[in-house]
Amino acid sequence: IKRKESFIFILLLSWKESSSVWFRVGDPSDFTVSQEGVIYTQRNLSLVGKKKMEVVVYAQDVLSNHTSVCVGILFGLQQPSAVPEILFPWRNIVVMGEGSLSRVKRDWVIPPINVAENSRGHFPEDLVRIRSDRDKSRMLRYSVTGPGADQPPTGIFIIDPISGHLSVTKPLDREHIPNFHLRAHAVDLNGNQVENPIDIIINVIDQNDNVPDFLHSTFNGSVPEGSKPGSFVMTVTAVDKDDPKTANGMMRYKILTQNPQSPSSNMFTINNRTGDIITVAAGLDREKVTQYTLIIQATDMEGNPTFGLSNTATTVIRITDVNDNSPEFTTDTFFGEVHENRVNVIVANLSVTDKDQPHTSAWRAVYRIVAGDPTGRFSITTDPTSNEGLLTVVKPIDFELTRSFMLIVEAVNEVPLVRGIQSPRQSTATVSVRILDMNESPEFSPNPKSIKLEEGLPAGSLLSTFTAQDPDRFMRQTIRYSKIYDPANWLKIDPFNGQISTIAVLDRESHYIKNNLYNVTFMASDEGFPPASGTGTLQMYLLDINDNAPQVFPSEVEMCEKPDPNALNITASDPDLNPHTGPFVFELVSRPSEIRRNWTLIRVNGEVAQLRLRIGSLASGIYEVPITITDSGILPMSNTSVLRVKVCQCDHHGDCLEMGKINAVGLGTEAIIAILLCIITLLVLVLLFVMWMKRRDKERQAKQLLIDPEDDIRDNILKYDEEGGGEEDQDYDLSQLQQPDALESECVKVGIRRLDERPLHHDHQYPIRSTAPHPGDIEDFIYEGLKAADHDPTAPPYDSLLVFDYEGSGSTAGSLSSLHSCSSCGDQEYNYLSEWGPHFHKLADLYGGGDD
Repeated sequence: IKRKESFIFILLLSWKESSSVWFRVGDPSDFTVSQEGVIYTQRNLSLVGKKKMEVVVYAQDVLSNHTSVCVGILFGLQQPSAVPEILFPWRNIVVMGEGSLSRVKRDWVIPPINVAENSRGHFPEDLVRIRSDRDKSRMLRYSVTGPGADQPPTGIFIIDPISGHLSVTKPLDREHIPNFHLRAHAVDLNGNQVENPIDIIINVIDQNDNVPDFLHSTFNGSVPEGSKPGSFVMTVTAVDKDDPKTANGMMRYKILTQNPQSPSSNMFTINNRTGDIITVAAGLDREKVTQYTLIIQATDMEGNPTFGLSNTATTVIRITDVNDNSPEFTTDTFFGEVHENRVNVIVANLSVTDKDQPHTSAWRAVYRIVAGDPTGRFSITTDPTSNEGLLTVVKPIDFELTRSFMLIVEAVNEVPLVRGIQSPRQSTATVSVRILDMNESPEFSPNPKSIKLEEGLPAGSLLSTFTAQDPDRFMRQTIRYSKIYDPANWLKIDPFNGQISTIAVLDRESHYIKNNLYNVTFMASDEGFPPASGTGTLQMYLLDINDNAPQVFPSEVEMCEKPDPNALNITASDPDLNPHTGPFVFELVSRPSEIRRNWTLIRVNGEVAQLRLRIGSLASGIYEVPITITDSGILPMSNTSVLRVKVCQCDHHGDCLEMGKINAVGLGTEAIIAILLCIITLLVLVLLFVMWMKRRDKERQAKQLLIDPEDDIRDNILKYDEEGGGEEDQDYDLSQLQQPDALESECVKVGIRRLDERPLHHDHQYPIRSTAPHPGDIEDFIYEGLKAADHDPTAPPYDSLLVFDYEGSGSTAGSLSSLHSCSSCGDQEYNYLSEWGPHFHKLADLYGGGDD
């Protein structure tokens, strides 16, 4: 029983290569034949009761109409058919030199074995028998090697080692492996090779078991609107895994549906072999249909609808826009208005419509003014969002000259129209623009205004008249004038007639003058609503007069006591200009008489003179030398200047040895910075030292308070009115510990209250110490004085200002660092202080250190 569509056999036809052959079967109800000569069954065939079945195939030459007939006989399959047999081939040749015959192998090609894929037979299924004719004389064993046998994928093909039957164990897939290359071997029982291996090629015959597969489920393409028939649109592609050399893998394309079917149901066609889609009808209009959807079918078996397998895909063809519609104005006339002298102001919005695709070059409009604006005062830009034309003023317009404009405007697209499209009449429009009057600022003329005059004019001098004109000819307004900028405050302006006069003397040498020019700014204001004002500048060029006497420069110089050379160069300076400056005349003043006795003045040139000593040397000091200098003006001016000459001792370089100098030479920046850093460092050190001393005093006071009252008081200093000798000198004047109104020692200051710190109202009574005190009495006296001071409301808030003549144990007095001595006490000997105990080591260090 043969399954429907089963492969039967292939017809091999010998024909001219240039001929085209057409195959057909005599009875198409049972069999069919492809154009490649492959015969297939049309239905399930039953051979029950039949021994054979015939199929008649006709081959016709299309060009010559010649027909050939082939009759195939199919035998019944009730009994297994004999398996083809492959023998290891031999041939007989004469072996030279021996005269005997010997069998030698003969090379030949074994025809390939064809196996249909996807077979549903009983496996394993015999394919061929491999046999050697030597198996009659000995026992042989057969085997096969190669991919599919002993190499991956293994186990597809097996061979009976005794009978040599080669079998396939499972269905084959041509799309996976189209053919197998095996090698057959024959060996004896000892494993010795008795035959050379032979190659066996097994071809897997294709069946139509794969449906065409499109590369995409949806294809997207585009074509410009208005395209002519035959214009290429796009290509769709499908693939079929079946053998492309057979009808199983040969596909054909066709269009199943088109949506929408406007303006025709067949706007496109497809090449059934390549899948190229082209236009076949005119009338593509994007403004009517923006896109088409096509259902494309691909069928194998060369498009045979009966036996071929089919698949479909969707194709979306977008109609792209071209400029086939020009912009149209929404109205014939547009209106706008603008104030005079305004620029960059939108006057009117011009609107158009365009059927082309928005926001494309075929839709965007370009506006042009074709008439009515000869001076180019207006401009039109396009709004990219709304496509409106924005009419803008780019040059100021004077209402007094022009009160209205009538503009002719044209609108086109960024790209030209396609051929054959006529521009409608609405592509031009009229724009009426009205100019509105405004209060304009008065204008000075000329501006700036330049005048020349000599310096030195007195206050109240009339210089010029500077007036402004009001551009508003149709408004009667009064103009008022005022001054805005006059840095030296030299001028004033009449607010009604604009006359300018001086209020101070004009000086060309003023620092407000730059290159002999002095600028003053005035303002003119009208009475409009709102008021308008304009500014004007008056430029005064001041001519020089001889109004400045010359001066000596520098005014101070230095000279060595024994100058070498003994001459000083001095220069005359005059702020005036030529011819009111040099050459100058230099002259020494004759009074006092020692001037001419010590000095002489020699003119070097018109600006420089040399001052020389008449004598060999001068003592160190400062000498004043009066010099009279006269310029060369028409009315010469002279001036007597005093030159200060500092005479000093000099080193071998000729520089003064003193620190200060009279001339302008000073310390450098680095030296000044270094001095400042030293001063700051010194202040910090002093501050740290004071803080350390205060801390040390507090620690000393704390230690003193811890001294046992029973300690020997003689370990401390008992006498305070003398800083001379040691303990051997006991003749002290204790009256110095009293509290006089004002007492200050020439050499040593003790803790005595200053007069400026005495309470204004002193009614509190302090205890009075006896003249011959006992150490115990002194301690009681100090505590009584401290107690009285604590209860005295008029006492200063500083304990250090109270008078304490005892600093023994428990003393609340401050540090002795407040005591200092003058230089007259330097002959005293203080080395014995180191013998008084640890409390006097510091004094011994301060006063007993020797000459250092």
